[in-house]
Amino acid sequence: MPTPPPSLKARALRFLSLREHSRQELGRKLAKYAEEGDDIDALLDLLEQSNWLSQERFSESLIHRRASRYGNSRIVAELQSHGVGGEALQDLKSHLADTELDRARDIWQRKFGVVANDVQERHKQIRFLLQRGFSQRTVQKVIKGADLDD
Repeated sequence: MPTPPPSLKARALRFLSLREHSRQELGRKLAKYAEEGDDIDALLDLLEQSNWLSQERFSESLIHRRASRYGNSRIVAELQSHGVGGEALQDLKSHLADTELDRARDIWQRKFGVVANDVQERHKQIRFLLQRGFSQRTVQKVIKGADLDD
């Protein structure tokens, strides 16, 4: 006799054991397996009450994974796409703003390491940092700071 498929709660706990998930993301994953009569919102509420699902831990985890490669606007956009908003998002933004310049300098140093010799190379470096989600002001400071280092 075949074994029955795992319950939604078992699936949720398995997903959460692999990494932190946002409420929205976990709900979307569980919806694929939900059968008639399953209440995903009630399950998510139970997981939050039991502290197995935490928007705060998810946000910190995502920032930790992304901060060494991306700028504030890219990280904030990803947090918003996962349903993080309101006051929690504002707190995370201010924390990210404190470290953006240092992170941009580190990324620039790893990728280029040398000041651009011509305008075309300079624009390439600027485009790279902007595409990574760093603000125009931060990018200008990094590029100008690189010129001062010589």
